[in-house]
Amino acid sequence: MPKLGVNIDHVATVRQARMTDEPDPVWAAALAELGGADCITVHLREDRRHILDRDVRLLKETVAVKLNLEMAASEDIIAIARELAPTQCTLVPEKRQELTTEGGLDVAGNLSRVREAVAALAEKGIIVSLFIDAEEDQIEASKEAAAHAVELHTGRYAEAAYQDAPSRLADLVRGSQAAAAAGLVVHAGHGLTYRNVRPVALISGFDEFNIGHSIVSRAVMVGMERAVREMKRLITVEPAGAEERSGDV
Repeated sequence: MPKLGVNIDHVATVRQARMTDEPDPVWAAALAELGGADCITVHLREDRRHILDRDVRLLKETVAVKLNLEMAASEDIIAIARELAPTQCTLVPEKRQELTTEGGLDVAGNLSRVREAVAALAEKGIIVSLFIDAEEDQIEASKEAAAHAVELHTGRYAEAAYQDAPSRLADLVRGSQAAAAAGLVVHAGHGLTYRNVRPVALISGFDEFNIGHSIVSRAVMVGMERAVREMKRLITVEPAGAEERSGDV
């Protein structure tokens, strides 16, 4: 069964809108764990637009499940990660003007730099995942960079028009199979919601889903614990017919 990583960045976004001390993402993480989260994910951006250093330090001390730190491969953030040693770091591309991460990391075009970052983090016993598009060259480059895992960018599927969704889903099937064949653990995330996650969850091979905005949005209405339970049910409950879970689309 795939695991659920809950990204709590946007709890911090609400807090930072007023530059106050609530809602506290650390508290949100505890509630997400009570709801069944297998992993807590936060993105420490270079501009600190939502998650702050204080949050990551307290999460490291209090989170009882896997702690996944999303980050750019920049020297100052790598230094923080090496000091705190979260369970996992996921390297992502980062542009200050973007609202959210817009695409996968170009590992193939920056192999030397990514390999150095992976080595620096792995030296501290940190699992390293690379957030990439489901493309063969990026998967092969991720293997060359000695990453432990890849997180396939699901945004193209999530944003696709209805008639285009099957082909985008097929891309994820091929990507998950290629990554597994390369010996990489396969995660998925970006743009997944309660309405579109099920077809992706039914693809064989995904070990973990990282989902944030949709869960936090739902939590505003029903509470964090219930929102997490509902999403976890969607990604883990087996379909009535075992043949529904397939590597074919």
